[in-house]
Amino acid sequence: MPAPVDAPGERLQKILAEQGLGSRREIEAWIRIGRVRVNGQVAKLGDRITPLDRVRVDGQEIRRRPRREEDTQIIAYHKPEGEMVTRRDPEGRPTVFRHLPRPKTGRWIAVGRLDINTSGLILFTTDGELANRLMHPSRELEREYAVRILGQVPDGTLDRLTSGIALEDGPAHFDAVSARGGTGANTWYHVVLKEGRNREVRRLWEAADCQVSRLIRVRYGNVELGRRLFPGNWRPLLDDERKLLLSLAGMESQPHKPRLRSAAARAWQGGR
Repeated sequence: MPAPVDAPGERLQKILAEQGLGSRREIEAWIRIGRVRVNGQVAKLGDRITPLDRVRVDGQEIRRRPRREEDTQIIAYHKPEGEMVTRRDPEGRPTVFRHLPRPKTGRWIAVGRLDINTSGLILFTTDGELANRLMHPSRELEREYAVRILGQVPDGTLDRLTSGIALEDGPAHFDAVSARGGTGANTWYHVVLKEGRNREVRRLWEAADCQVSRLIRVRYGNVELGRRLFPGNWRPLLDDERKLLLSLAGMESQPHKPRLRSAAARAWQGGR
């Protein structure tokens, strides 16, 4: 049986996330539908495990590996419009995973999502605990979007968007809105917010009677999309980007022997 709640050990979903099986949210869903067993028993949310417990997912035993910061892979991907942020789409539409490299260990976990009509930056990592922290509202990581609005924006709209507008799932607001120019019926704005509710940027503008004609995520935390990362392409994070992102997630790099950066990272930095 799994270790009781007051026993030593760590939460089951946290351990499985650290092994790169998925985000905490994904793994919690697996537990709810009975895909996870501990010592032969169907697991429950809230279960804690120790290194002595045997865990299986879909019948396959999970062998725990010690978590090492240097093993965590993180990449930035420029999602084009028309791609789905899912591993398999029942309608056969293209997904973001078809363009990603094969990870050294584990599998890629998307840090948040973008809808099919939104393009721009998505981070991927092989560490589910890191993905969970980067997405969790308590971290208040900024997401910045470039937004093209069709038509004129009424006076007072920017103040409404930053002070707060009632949506069907509760009040929401942008932390910052700035005009970025444009001509004719199309004007560009940059907006910043610290949460990732479903289609929140579009819904806020629509609630302010404005029509979004294009939406691009240009920054997540300290990582920027940049001009050199073209749609459908990925890049590894630079060393400084990686270090700061881990710090923002509360997973600061632990001191370890210096190591050479990957060839991909060196090539990217050299071509900047």
